[in-house]
Amino acid sequence: MRISSFTFEPWATVHQQRVEQALDRILPLADIPPATLHAAMRYAVLGGGKRVRALLSYASAELVGAPASSADAAAVAVELIHAFSLVHDDMPCMDDDDLRRGKPSCHKQYGDATALLVGDALQSLAFQSIAETNAPQALKQVQVLAQATGSRGMCGGQSIDLQSTGQLLTRNALETMHQYKTGALIRAATLLGAYAAEDISEADLHLLTHYSENMGLAFQVVDDILDATADTQTLGKTAGKDALQEKSTYVSLLGIDEANALVKRLYEQTLQLLAGFDNQADPLRGIARFICERPF
Repeated sequence: MRISSFTFEPWATVHQQRVEQALDRILPLADIPPATLHAAMRYAVLGGGKRVRALLSYASAELVGAPASSADAAAVAVELIHAFSLVHDDMPCMDDDDLRRGKPSCHKQYGDATALLVGDALQSLAFQSIAETNAPQALKQVQVLAQATGSRGMCGGQSIDLQSTGQLLTRNALETMHQYKTGALIRAATLLGAYAAEDISEADLHLLTHYSENMGLAFQVVDDILDATADTQTLGKTAGKDALQEKSTYVSLLGIDEANALVKRLYEQTLQLLAGFDNQADPLRGIARFICERPF
């Protein structure tokens, strides 16, 4: 029987602080011209969020034996891409939300034009973060992140989402949309950490891909459940928007009980995936539990 003294919360706190400090270092200071743009970039990135994607990068690096220092650039890059996506998603031409992480959205604080440039600049900075490292597989990391961000990933998923508003999607169509919109970046975050190692086996790569696909789906289902059941103050963003905008969700398609059951199945399948690993997989187990059981 496997015995572990691992506790997820202290591990997560250490790595959340680590990526926060790394983000603070790479983001231009707010008094450097163009000062407004740099201030808005820092506003959009720092001091908020659970850093789940960065934690995935650190955890997968740990699984394959890469030190946290080797995964720093990957963790920074994926958080910058995530922040860029949130800034653009909140804009009036997209999901149109005035709140993000409990404070005014970037476009509400700095205006639409600056918010647009913030997203563009954060995306460029993400690739700079990887390019400036000496990681042996940096080129592969760039490829993975670029695909996850573009038309076959996050941007493509957002496009499908916009075109599907007001339509009743099938479960397969809904899953395809979220494999792009949400799942692609979660998959990339996991693989970026693995590629921080000098080498990775095909078996480990296959396992981490399967793990990230489960977690990408679970993350979205839980998001849909929380949007339908939590309040705005708890979420830090406007609650109930999916129903107001007539969007297909796992809750509207399956109902609350079946959506919760799906999350439970994904969690159990993920633990089974990791059953052959010892304590080096504990961070991945902890993240899986956090994603599937998170209260907000």
